[in-house]
Amino acid sequence: MFKLEENKKLCEEILREVAERHKIKITELSMMPDHIHTVIEIPPTMSVSKAPQLLKGASSRELFKRKPNFRLRYPKGRLWSPGKFYRNVGDIDAETAI
Repeated sequence: MFKLEENKKLCEEILREVAERHKIKITELSMMPDHIHTVIEIPPTMSVSKAPQLLKGASSRELFKRKPNFRLRYPKGRLWSPGKFYRNVGDIDAETAI
């Protein structure tokens, strides 16, 4: 799905909108053809596991709303896989984290 530049840009735009709505700061975002990499800062009141849940759920819902034809490829409505990898990096800079 992210092989098309148009889809990459739309997904990035939506992820940034969702992040802003939930006070999540995206410091790095890389779109791959079949997945994404992000470095984010979350509010102190948010759990580390809640951030990916919010980003994946809301972005999926919004992508399907803006591009209804995606439902043909993802008929069960699951854009993102259930898997995730996250690491708490504490007080380091983005270069060290990546």
